Amino acid sequence: MAKGKLGFGWMRLPQKSENPEDIDFEQVNQMVDAYLDAGFDYFDTSYVYHNGKSENAIQRCLISRYPREKFRLASKLPTFAITKEEQVEEIFAQQLEKCGTEYFDYFLLHNVNGIRYEREIKECHMFEHMQQWKKDGKIRHIGFSYHDSADNLDKILSEHPEVEFVQIALNYIDWNAYLIQAKKCYEVIRKHGCQVIVMEPVKGGMLAKVPEKAEALMKQEAPRMSPASWAIRFAAGLDGILTVLSGMSDLAQVEDNISYMKDFQPLNDRELKILKEVSRIYKEEGPVHTADFSKYEEISPKGVSAAAILEAYNNCMLQPNPGFAAEHNYFSVEKAKHGIKTEENCIPLPAVLSEGTDISDMVKEAEGFLNSNAFFQYEVQ
Repeated sequence: MAKGKLGFGWMRLPQKSENPEDIDFEQVNQMVDAYLDAGFDYFDTSYVYHNGKSENAIQRCLISRYPREKFRLASKLPTFAITKEEQVEEIFAQQLEKCGTEYFDYFLLHNVNGIRYEREIKECHMFEHMQQWKKDGKIRHIGFSYHDSADNLDKILSEHPEVEFVQIALNYIDWNAYLIQAKKCYEVIRKHGCQVIVMEPVKGGMLAKVPEKAEALMKQEAPRMSPASWAIRFAAGLDGILTVLSGMSDLAQVEDNISYMKDFQPLNDRELKILKEVSRIYKEEGPVHTADFSKYEEISPKGVSAAAILEAYNNCMLQPNPGFAAEHNYFSVEKAKHGIKTEENCIPLPAVLSEGTDISDMVKEAEGFLNSNAFFQYEVQ
């Protein structure tokens, strides 16, 4: 059903103050009502969103107010907070209690990558626990959210045929990105016959406000469509999409999303061509001032190229909150995969292209920023 392609993510709920726990419940109720009234039904939360209060908000604003069969509910097990297997069952029980539900329609391992998969996830038998929960009727569908390269994703899905869906960062800026690899990851998921849940379709709010020159192209083609609508329609128009999560932060955003997703129409060929130009314009406004990083691929002494580093930095700096950009997570994983320690740089200086251009200062700035804002530190073994 086309309407099902708009999911309500509970990571960026409206707040009364800077405190993530100070949720504006009255406005959330209005958002829930408008979303459900429009025929949508997929809600996505997590153990950690809003300092652990997002699941409580689900109970207060959704589950206590609507029949359970009225909606689909997804939550995630915090793989990054688990070091002992007994924590798996303990935390899952807490999640059911916090949400006030007897089951989750969709349940995910949160923030999976190749390193965490080989360590904590395998050691604590998290996939096996999920299979048992499904047998017990506590979850309906098994999946995970993923932040790593396509090759590791292929390995995980090959080893776990019980997986029914994967949630990935996917948007038109990251479609061919060196680190996020949205297109490659999407293709791996579909190859394994799994469905795709899209997160970050508007890239942390970045694609809700595009450069004036880019917006002019969009408005000329579709005057009533917001920039965010182009991004969400791009993701929703792909084959095999279960839902596209929008981290809606106020009622106006809910209403905007409903306006073009209620009677969803995928982007046509002309619109897709315009979106490629929008992507180029946007990337060229970043500090590296280019949309083509291929010339930097030649510098890759430890396996992580200057192209990947500069593109990630460029995209970070275009986002509303550069220090919280997803690229930091992917960069940390990529370093560890290549045996590069946290305190080490991927590109020893000086860094000079074969044609003679010295990019040392640019690489130093980019790598320093990515290192200083890393979400996780992965010990190299």
